Amino acid sequence: MGSFHLFTIDIVKSRVGRVRCRRFTALLACGDSDRKDTESCRMAVSPSTARGYSPAGKDNGVVKSKGTARLPILDGEALPLGVRKPEWLKVRSPGGPNYQRLKKLMRGQRLHSVCEEAGCPNIGECWEAGTATFLILGDVCTRACKYCAIAHGMPTALDWDEPRRVADAVAELELEHVVITSVNRDELADGGSAIFAETIRQCRERRPSMTIEVLIPDFKGDEPALRAVVDARPDILNHNLETVERLHPWARPGGRYWRSISLLGAAKPMDPTMLTKSGVILGLGETQEEIRQAMTDLRKASVDILTLGQYLRPSEHHAPVARWVTPAEFREWKRVGEVELGFEHVESGPLVRSSYHAEKQARTVRPGGPGEITDILESDVRAPAEQDLAAGAPNLVQIAASRRAAG
Repeated sequence: MGSFHLFTIDIVKSRVGRVRCRRFTALLACGDSDRKDTESCRMAVSPSTARGYSPAGKDNGVVKSKGTARLPILDGEALPLGVRKPEWLKVRSPGGPNYQRLKKLMRGQRLHSVCEEAGCPNIGECWEAGTATFLILGDVCTRACKYCAIAHGMPTALDWDEPRRVADAVAELELEHVVITSVNRDELADGGSAIFAETIRQCRERRPSMTIEVLIPDFKGDEPALRAVVDARPDILNHNLETVERLHPWARPGGRYWRSISLLGAAKPMDPTMLTKSGVILGLGETQEEIRQAMTDLRKASVDILTLGQYLRPSEHHAPVARWVTPAEFREWKRVGEVELGFEHVESGPLVRSSYHAEKQARTVRPGGPGEITDILESDVRAPAEQDLAAGAPNLVQIAASRRAAG
């Protein structure tokens, strides 16, 4: 078997011991059921129009509705759901030989990827190139971010055999670079950091020369959880800010703006040789000034790599798109980030996502030293949607025991 440069997968076991994957029903433009080009991929989900977004077919948790979202847009109105997308957001439908080979491999090994779970628009390009992203800790997230296609609800128990199976896949595919991400697991005391660390260690043992990137949750600002991941020595530590400070409480009510930024700042002194990375999606209603300020704030934490991409609406229940950001504007933000603000690298474009061209970044970008922010902020401040549970139990973000739908 030839080497792949990047491949990442999620392994989920059902209640009866079987491993299942979702299958495509069609590849459709996000929010437009009449078109076959794939700015985004709509999967085999069954969102309830009455209760909001709640996809079916999940194996490791009880799915709850995310409700609906109406973000505050300062200038103008949101774009209608079925509006035709600009030419620069069109991508080819997947189906090349490598794509089919990867799909067959994943189905044969009963695996699936976050590329499918989150409806990534680059699935055709990346799979044809032999690239994808591992989703660990299951396929049901305790948070209900208003831009995200991953299912929200209460996950089931941890699968402690998962790190071994991920490492086996890495070794079989002879990878040179791997990206590992996860859902949020706020019901766990460590947020799932032990599984992250063990997955890194086992992958490193099986492929010592391979570079490893992790895209982590905020662990509710828990420093020991962050340190557990950093001590496992990933090459790149990524945590996405996602949006600007004003929109953060609405778009990402399970997190906090400065907690996310400072998590990356606190990681720098723990391992100065490790690259740090974050991402922001544009088109949620942010202003030019707010974009620049978010980039400036990330540099206060000495973030090395920034990704900027266009927000694409997964369903009618998600936050609306405020505007289409042009390729020229994305190029200008790359210049601002690298020349004016000092990021080591900015990956900026309409279809850019967190792990886009990640293997190149791991080989060519060099880490900077610690920045102005080196301590985790707001770890003791509740997120807007955090709920009280029974005494002695960890507070859960966006899941309350007394109601079915949160957020």
